[in-house]
Amino acid sequence: MITLSLLHPLNKTPLQHWTFEAGDTIRIGRSTDNDVILYSAVVSRHHVELRHSQQGWEVVSIGTNGTYLDGKRITQVPAEDGIVIRLARSGPNIQIRLGAEGLEAVKAAIANKQKPSTVSSQSATEPEQQSNAKIPLEAAQTTHVQPFTAHPPKA
Repeated sequence: MITLSLLHPLNKTPLQHWTFEAGDTIRIGRSTDNDVILYSAVVSRHHVELRHSQQGWEVVSIGTNGTYLDGKRITQVPAEDGIVIRLARSGPNIQIRLGAEGLEAVKAAIANKQKPSTVSSQSATEPEQQSNAKIPLEAAQTTHVQPFTAHPPKA
């Protein structure tokens, strides 16, 4: 299981999250054929892929504006629990959590409005948010987050 969280640009709390079972590839980008769709001018149509193999998950940058880890541009790195990647130099931050404990930590962070790195693994009271949601990042980059509309799952 892998959980991806879109983090608030200022206080780094989760705004939205997506959970996937171990599969082959998870795609993130602006295009509606991605598994995670993010609307931002700096996010490429197909920006980054998370690929699952026998060795675990890896992050592969496929967008033109690059993907960053700890301020350094990456092309391909192993995904470790809790890492935060940035799509483009000024784009959204995505935290990667691995396993069921990662999902519980994200739920607790959302319920408690805490930074994900300081969360215990107790259950949250809020329901899990739906995957494949449209998120207007321009709205999310302000302190007031506009509601999003759900995007139907790919066929």
